[in-house]
Amino acid sequence: MFSGIVAAVGRIESVERRGGGARLAIDARKLPLRDVAVGDSIAVNGICLTVVLRRKSRFIVDVSSETLRCTTGLGRPGEVNLEKSLRFSDRLGGHLVSGHVDGVGKVTRFAPAGASRLLRVRAPRALARYIARKGSIAVNGVSLTVNAVKGAEFEVNLIPHTLAVTTLKDLRAGGRVNLEVDMLARYAERLLPRK
Repeated sequence: MFSGIVAAVGRIESVERRGGGARLAIDARKLPLRDVAVGDSIAVNGICLTVVLRRKSRFIVDVSSETLRCTTGLGRPGEVNLEKSLRFSDRLGGHLVSGHVDGVGKVTRFAPAGASRLLRVRAPRALARYIARKGSIAVNGVSLTVNAVKGAEFEVNLIPHTLAVTTLKDLRAGGRVNLEVDMLARYAERLLPRK
């Protein structure tokens, strides 16, 4: 489990294709790895990945073909948002995030809004039902509050701090982002009586 509060921006340094999957070498940069062991989980752009090797400030993960198919941002070198998994004693500054991406959205607007930026994303239709005004959503692993919803599109506000400490500042209209809806919405639907 994660909180959606990005701890550092790292960089995928290399992508080695292996069958349908890939092995990624990631420079964690300012994310301390002293307490990370082989087998631990790290969210990379909101995708829960297992550390298979660690060397100083770098770690290696294997990515399945299924994960590559249903996410974005892992297939090439570049900057990524990083968060280590939560401990029971950690603060929950965002919302509960599993690191299991529900789908890929398309950025339809990324515009200044005072000192902040307005981000509008079109979610896949199947996910839109789980996105609610004032609810939570993870975009590339960043916990955000939904300000508006219209059909399959939703808007969030990115404050200067979020822009400074995540890769979201690099988004552009037409770009793709990993989305994870609030898990409470999914469980609530499951508990409702079937018609």
